[in-house]
Amino acid sequence: LFYGDLKEFLVVPILINVMLRLENVSKAFGGVKAVQGCEFSIEPKRITALIGPNGAGKTTVFNLVCGFFPVDAGMIHFTDEDITRAPIWKRSRLGLARTFQLSRTFKNLSIEDNLLLSVRQDDDQFFSMCVRGQAQDDQEKQQILEMMKFVGLEKSPQTPVTDLSYGQQKLFDLTRALLNPHTLLMLDEPVAGINPVLRERFKELLLSLKQKGETIFLIEHDMDFVRAVADWVIVMDQGSVLTQGAPQTVLSDPRVLEAYLGPAL
Repeated sequence: LFYGDLKEFLVVPILINVMLRLENVSKAFGGVKAVQGCEFSIEPKRITALIGPNGAGKTTVFNLVCGFFPVDAGMIHFTDEDITRAPIWKRSRLGLARTFQLSRTFKNLSIEDNLLLSVRQDDDQFFSMCVRGQAQDDQEKQQILEMMKFVGLEKSPQTPVTDLSYGQQKLFDLTRALLNPHTLLMLDEPVAGINPVLRERFKELLLSLKQKGETIFLIEHDMDFVRAVADWVIVMDQGSVLTQGAPQTVLSDPRVLEAYLGPAL
């Protein structure tokens, strides 16, 4: 499309090429302003990292996007929809999938049974549950096996989820998020507390997923990991976006170093 003005012509593809957009989003808990006037966009088919010191508001932003907390002000758009007031289930159906800092599972179920809850998106529909056949069950279980193999979760699907080590829980969380039909994968500190070998595995997995066309939005404190995987970095401090840009530029910004380490003496 061309409107006779080059500036307007260039703006059109930029607006279209946005998967998630926050506009002036704010959230307070009592007198604590956790997020203040937060604005940024996530573009498709790349890895965007959200970083900042503890208490900067990163996980609160994730919770606002997923609908765990209502926003006090501002708007959230996902693809072409306004999801600011949408319920959690609708955001999931639209394509939001996420992991948490700590694994959340049904501890009395096996790995397979936990993962089936992610694969099945029609369990709230009575008719669909009634006509579900063995072939569909077998297809879903095969899908789970293939995804476990892809991420490197080397356990029997019948293993109780409580038998997973901490690192295996991280792989389980990624498996569950990937099995949930999605267009945006949100990962909250995916490599926190894991060993270097598994951290390298996560790096390879995320880069492989990006090559497959996945859009990934992650929170992470490991700056070496961020440098290795991120195409774009957004830095938060005291509830607001401090700066954003390419990793090599952002991670050497004096303002970012000050936010993490404090002012130079």
